[in-house]
Amino acid sequence: MIWTNRGKYLLLKWAFCAEALPDNFYVMLITNAVVPTEDTNTFSELTEIADGNGYTEGGYELYVDSSSPDFDVLTEDDTNDRAIIQIKDLIWTASGGSIPASGDGARYAVLTNGTGGSAEIIGDREVLAVWDLISSRTATVGQAIKLANCELRAVEPD
Repeated sequence: MIWTNRGKYLLLKWAFCAEALPDNFYVMLITNAVVPTEDTNTFSELTEIADGNGYTEGGYELYVDSSSPDFDVLTEDDTNDRAIIQIKDLIWTASGGSIPASGDGARYAVLTNGTGGSAEIIGDREVLAVWDLISSRTATVGQAIKLANCELRAVEPD
């Protein structure tokens, strides 16, 4: 997992400058057409996998309310001098065809912010973090792409 520089900036802005949190967060699956880096700012710089068959354009919406949080594990780790928040397991099951519906498989997952409104332009979402899936992932009918225990870590550099 890497934090983008935009993600680091936004976290500090939300925590210390009393900037309002976004309405929603999303995990989106992207291809390897463009490799995301620390310098990736917006989703328009990346290529999402094709919509359909169990994957919806715009990704999986994460809820942050206390009644049903999708950020389900928060840990202070004094032994390793870090804090960790974990996202619940995310599963996209292929139905009616493969995921992705066409084109390249999912090579990365990205955490973005967003408004979730009908007027939202997905490409304008800011990219906070990136998980490398090691290889391109696809799923045929009945199979799933599952992201388990995706963590966001706050740690001091060595």
